Amino acid sequence: MVLPITSLYAGLLGALLVGLAALVSRQRLKGRPTDETSNDALNRAVRVHGNATEYVPIALILLGLLEANGAPADWLHVLGGGLFLARIGHAWGLSRHSGRSPGRFVGTVVTWSAILFAALWLIQLAWP
Repeated sequence: MVLPITSLYAGLLGALLVGLAALVSRQRLKGRPTDETSNDALNRAVRVHGNATEYVPIALILLGLLEANGAPADWLHVLGGGLFLARIGHAWGLSRHSGRSPGRFVGTVVTWSAILFAALWLIQLAWP
């Protein structure tokens, strides 16, 4: 199999995205508001899903490039597993609170850190 570690985390994160999309649909079916801006639970569900779709693709691309360039499996699992747990934490935190929450904060910090770490690692690998 090509890129087995990235494939694992792509599968897990893909399933998470479908779950988050289902939560959006559930909120839409609950009330069918005429003005969606007045439905706080729906707005949070949309934002949770949207935020994941903003960060997950680039993180998986970076993870795949690292794996293709021979990065150690342990480090790839740290990045992929950290990202997966971070996205769950962020989704949990944001879906329950519109404002600040520990899950949202930790999820954001770990997601950004994983992306930045992977990006810098790839730059270092590509630097002549």
